[in-house]
Amino acid sequence: MPYINIQITREGATREQKAELIKGATDLVVRVLGKDPQATFVVIEEVDTDSWGVGGETVTALRQRQRAAPST
Repeated sequence: MPYINIQITREGATREQKAELIKGATDLVVRVLGKDPQATFVVIEEVDTDSWGVGGETVTALRQRQRAAPST
């Protein structure tokens, strides 16, 4: 009974996009591992960008800095 946990930042993923992630992840474990899709659980967790860090800083700070950077 596979359990798949997908974590994404809370930045407006649509219901349709989440449904596609669930279907795609389920299809992958069925194809690769031969698992029963009816016994495959997929959970999508949306994490606030203040609670997700990369390289020692929050994604919120990274995105703010990227928006402030002059374009080339």
